[in-house]
Amino acid sequence: MSRRNFQITPELMLRAYRVGMFPMAESRHSERLYWLDPEQRGVLPLGGFHLSRRLLRTTLSGAFEVTSDQDFGAVIASCAATAPGRQDTWINTDIETLFLALHRAGHAHSIETWRDGQLVGGLYGVSIGGVFFGESMFSRATDASKVALAHLVARMRLGGYRLLDTQFVTAHLSQFGAIEVPRDDYKLMLAEAVEVRADWLATPAPTRLEGELRNLAGR
Repeated sequence: MSRRNFQITPELMLRAYRVGMFPMAESRHSERLYWLDPEQRGVLPLGGFHLSRRLLRTTLSGAFEVTSDQDFGAVIASCAATAPGRQDTWINTDIETLFLALHRAGHAHSIETWRDGQLVGGLYGVSIGGVFFGESMFSRATDASKVALAHLVARMRLGGYRLLDTQFVTAHLSQFGAIEVPRDDYKLMLAEAVEVRADWLATPAPTRLEGELRNLAGR
């Protein structure tokens, strides 16, 4: 079902996320947003995240500096930009505007990966209760988005989150343990998780974060 852009507000978006709906545009230059409520929903179980030992070594090696909420605008702009093999995206200017407003209000967060002072990867999404609704990620360097995802999951586990919603399952996400669940099952999970009180940990203690990353790899 479609809606004119001016009818969608940040407050409406939060209400929609709480009941399992999310907006997308057909293309970067589309003038309409659409509500989606997929029959099969992508979920990445926090207790079943697959972090390989190789990626753990990369994550802990210092090859990337990882931050949170340091440049949300640059992350969403990078996710919206074209890239090799991706000539268009579903993130139009209205999506950017709405998510920037959610970020300013403390409801949307980003994870950034940096190399030599340059932003080379990251992801962003919406946080409500014990749920993080992952929206998009990008990478300009090998493993940059994978490291961001590992940091997201570690922060979520430390902060008491219950559910990581990926919307859909891609080959990239399936290697980490993402699965599809039927819509009715997802909404039961969602209804419980949004009522949980969780904390977004933008700057967790380094020793706690490293320990949780090692836990993800079973080490």
